[in-house]
Amino acid sequence: MSNGTVFKDIADRYDRLNAVLSLGQDQKWRNTVVFRLPQGRLLDLGAGTGAANAIFGDREVVALDPAPEMLSLNDSSRRVVAIGEELPFADEAFDAVFSAYVFRNLDSVDAAMAEISRVLRPGGMAGIIDLGRPEGKVTSRVHRAGTAVVLPLAGMSIGARAEYVYLHHTLDKHPPPEELLADGPMTLTSTWRLGPMGFVWAALLEK
Repeated sequence: MSNGTVFKDIADRYDRLNAVLSLGQDQKWRNTVVFRLPQGRLLDLGAGTGAANAIFGDREVVALDPAPEMLSLNDSSRRVVAIGEELPFADEAFDAVFSAYVFRNLDSVDAAMAEISRVLRPGGMAGIIDLGRPEGKVTSRVHRAGTAVVLPLAGMSIGARAEYVYLHHTLDKHPPPEELLADGPMTLTSTWRLGPMGFVWAALLEK
């Protein structure tokens, strides 16, 4: 998850721009995943500045991120600097794992999923939400052309053009979640699409 530090220099502006780019829907999209997760102890993998904290409810949350600059802005009571591929927790330590807009930045999805499975208790759930390309060749092509223009311009507005050019390219990094997560150590129970053209995907997995 070393690439997850790419936005560390714009930590104080990152969530604000994401809200603008998602037309104010980013928290609503996160909540479609969180409300499906069990109560209890939850690992927020790639927690960043803590954008999801308000929707976790009464869960005991551990916030993990590779960028201390991001975590310094997170008001979670427990914050851990680490990467998703090497989780510093005991086996079966959590009831749920939540990860939002992180999987594109992982060095190894397979390693991260193995670690997520390891730290979840039997019957535990993982909820993942991320950005990608829409389904369908034509729609995907139109979306790719759009983000090539929109994301660099959005980045320039906060002095972070390089970071958002990087974001544009990461949208092509992985196949759809039905392929990306199909053969891992956990059972993929459901996937769904969100956002304009369905460029946001969400997935629920069970141990």
